[in-house]
Amino acid sequence: MTETAFLNARLTDLDSASLTRPTTLLVRDGRIAAIGGEIPGSATRYDLGGRTLMPGLIDCHFHVVANSLDLWDNVMSPDSLAALRAARVMEELLDSGFTTVRDLGGADIGLVRGVEEGLIDGPDLVICGKGLSITGGHCDIRARTDTRPDALGWRLGNIGVLADGVDEVRRVCRKLLKEGARFIKVMANGGVASPNDPIDSLQYSEAELRAMVEEAANARTYVAAHTYHDEAIRRCVEFGVKSLEHCNLIEARTAAMAAGAGCIAVPTLAAYEGLKLEGASLGLGAAQQAKIDVVRDGGLRSLRIMRDAGLPMAFGTDLLGPLRKYGGLEFELLAEVLAPAEIIRSATEIGARLCRMEGEIGVLAEGARANLIVVDGDPFADITLLGRPSQSLSAVVKNGRLVRGDLAAA
Repeated sequence: MTETAFLNARLTDLDSASLTRPTTLLVRDGRIAAIGGEIPGSATRYDLGGRTLMPGLIDCHFHVVANSLDLWDNVMSPDSLAALRAARVMEELLDSGFTTVRDLGGADIGLVRGVEEGLIDGPDLVICGKGLSITGGHCDIRARTDTRPDALGWRLGNIGVLADGVDEVRRVCRKLLKEGARFIKVMANGGVASPNDPIDSLQYSEAELRAMVEEAANARTYVAAHTYHDEAIRRCVEFGVKSLEHCNLIEARTAAMAAGAGCIAVPTLAAYEGLKLEGASLGLGAAQQAKIDVVRDGGLRSLRIMRDAGLPMAFGTDLLGPLRKYGGLEFELLAEVLAPAEIIRSATEIGARLCRMEGEIGVLAEGARANLIVVDGDPFADITLLGRPSQSLSAVVKNGRLVRGDLAAA
């Protein structure tokens, strides 16, 4: 039995939107055993000196295999190289305090097991495998003159696969679930980085989307949809999709409908800021840059609409390749509309719900996994410090083990 005690820790209390008085949190065999109370004499002790102790963060929209903004380079890299690159990305995520990441396309069961077996030093992955895309849709990155049917395939660096028609959709969903997908991802709307689809294009028919929802429900899980445009979001909600990614152009009626249907949205505002700053220099064409402006301009407005509708929002970044350096910007952008407690909840409790790990992660409670971060400062007073881990993050604890930082034993 391994016991670790964190002394003089100020815990995040989301209900009061404040830090608690200094207390003690006891970890036993990788789980939170007690908050407050006596500390066993055999426990390893760390005195936090009044620093903040909070749940490890959860990024609910990431692509760990997206080493480059050049999607062809990602796809065509050997699987072994793509895996090694992904491991490096996952190390960076853990360095930033993210102990769980929901991957929205690309990562496979091998990367999940690599973490579980201690071969990769990174956050736990909740995967969908690949995102489903129609021919000519968001994951069809072929030029219009490229008619090769097998140019993409199931390579590790590819974030999506093409599937057309109800029967093929069902087969691909079943394949993904068999290979370890915890949910299904669909590209239901046009995209920014893809070359051939307008941002407001509707992708997949009602029958195809309902087939995905049925296959996911049969496996006791749900469908997540890439979607920007209000009409695309609305039809996803009507057809049973539960996770709504991006949502930059959502309107109030649709947001209320989504809230009533039990959906969760995942805004990813930093992605568009990064693309605006560096997209052209990294190879995005004029048409793609124009699409960036459309979704970027609607970002903060969408946050207000979703908040006012009571639509829960989970934290996500969706930053590809070299744009990962802008991950901390998500906290700054969210803070223009949301209160610090709302942002912390999005990156902890709501993220845990979307990962279907409520009570396991994203919470400080007896029995929960001891995925924790030690923060210098009060995130309720300055939420942006969570986006500056090199300055404010003292330590990361995963499953009760100190994996980052150098806390002094008491």
